Amino acid sequence: MDRVLFVDDDVRLSSMVSRYLAQHGFEVHERPDATSGMAAARNGRWDAILLDVNLPDGDGFDLCRTLRAGSDVPILLLTARGEDTDRIVGLELGADDYLPKPFNPRELVARLRAVLRRSRPTSAPGDKVLRFGRLQVDAGARQARLDGEALALTAHQFDLLLALAERPGRVLSREQLMRIVRDEELEAFDRSIDVHISRIRALVEDDPRHPKRILTSRGAGYLFAEKQS
Repeated sequence: MDRVLFVDDDVRLSSMVSRYLAQHGFEVHERPDATSGMAAARNGRWDAILLDVNLPDGDGFDLCRTLRAGSDVPILLLTARGEDTDRIVGLELGADDYLPKPFNPRELVARLRAVLRRSRPTSAPGDKVLRFGRLQVDAGARQARLDGEALALTAHQFDLLLALAERPGRVLSREQLMRIVRDEELEAFDRSIDVHISRIRALVEDDPRHPKRILTSRGAGYLFAEKQS
């Protein structure tokens, strides 16, 4: 059973969501504020963390940043509907996904299962390791390495990198990337792909301002360079 830490000060919502998740095979532990949420995150073993952006004693973004600095546990942010800035900031801080309030509990279950699935290695005999000079993308272990050092990518960021690396030299639009990675349509004006690509570049490029591995095709999308050093 997957253990989920749910940090939200809305006691009524937390209770309702926890009951619903329990019916779908999750073990949920609720915390009402950033202080107790951080303590639980550090002292427990969690398969995923649901984190509200607005907490009574702190900023959910700060908690997300702190958690990501020391753990790769999947984090799903709950944001106010229409607050695109919240979503972008959360992704920049390392969140794997976000869900605007109010949300459909069925969608929450689907997104939780998706981030959990993406976060788990699926190594098997014959799993491929893509090699591009100093960069390796291991599909089975779900890990990217540069000069042999593992890169701190979230599950969603790894999926984006893998989607591009499996199609070197081919321009992929934001819409195509979203369909490949999540089998979803990209919402109008959704810039989350750009945020994730920026974070991936910060890890795989020698100079993210002048990328040589993940290139931008202006007005069209992104492509993975076929030849790399």
